[in-house]
Amino acid sequence: MSSDLALDSTLGTAAVHRERSWLTLAAAGITMVLWASAFVVIRALSGPVDPGPLALGRLLVGSLVLTGVALLRPGRGPLRIPRGRPLVLIIAYGVLWFGVYTIAVNAAGRYLDAGTSAMIVNLAPVIVAVLAGIFLGEGFPRQLMIGLLIAFAGVVIIASASRTGQVDPWGVALALAAAGLYAVGVLLQKQALTTADPVTVTWLGALAGTVATLPFLGSLVAQLRAEPWTVTAGVVYLGVFPTATAFLLWSYALARTSAGRMAASSYVVPGIAVLLSWSFLAEVPAAVALLGGAVSLVGVALTRLPLQRPGRP
Repeated sequence: MSSDLALDSTLGTAAVHRERSWLTLAAAGITMVLWASAFVVIRALSGPVDPGPLALGRLLVGSLVLTGVALLRPGRGPLRIPRGRPLVLIIAYGVLWFGVYTIAVNAAGRYLDAGTSAMIVNLAPVIVAVLAGIFLGEGFPRQLMIGLLIAFAGVVIIASASRTGQVDPWGVALALAAAGLYAVGVLLQKQALTTADPVTVTWLGALAGTVATLPFLGSLVAQLRAEPWTVTAGVVYLGVFPTATAFLLWSYALARTSAGRMAASSYVVPGIAVLLSWSFLAEVPAAVALLGGAVSLVGVALTRLPLQRPGRP
């Protein structure tokens, strides 16, 4: 009898793990689709709205939605604001990822098509691996270093497309800066999630980013007034879906897996962004940029392959 109970318990635990694994995978997948769509909408809005005001508008809407979620979520009781180091981590990741990163991505969208911008920004998993090796003691395995070299060779190829006039080097630089901010944000957020729940971490991070971009409030109001309602609708979309919804799902999944694996899931974003950009904006990256993006993705994929163990074939 006891052995039957033990078996039932084991099977039940395995079923729960499988369910959680699928939920985590689904959360990551939806996040990547929404983030890919953000590159397309940002590209479409890059003319009517400047990078700073666009970041603030997106964050104002996202923060409003996240505040509602934080206050109304059932079964959680009163909100508990972290203190000390956890709160500092949340504020830091919020300012860097929600705030400065968003401005950098918006600015890159003025120079690069959506697909190319997504390709460069999603070199962030490589940077995550480097920072984890330096600050988290994960080291630098040979496979990781080879992947890094391949990935950055891809960046060089993408940048070389600027010689044809189709890819602006300033856009490449801004997208690379965004990739670095993305990577730092992931590491800070992962540490914050060890002591606070995903909703609280996402909500407070968005508020921190909103406060950091408040100086653009006057420009945001003036620019939205001068544009048709569709521009405001685009800003609202960015706030509700790629910001509030996607970051909530991201935080949920990140709390249940490693930072490296979650960052690796963003490899699919450039491909989705290219398809969406082609469908809605009728633009495709330059052929050389596509080649560079493919090389970069090969490099970052190599960094995430299981490491071979000594003594195994």
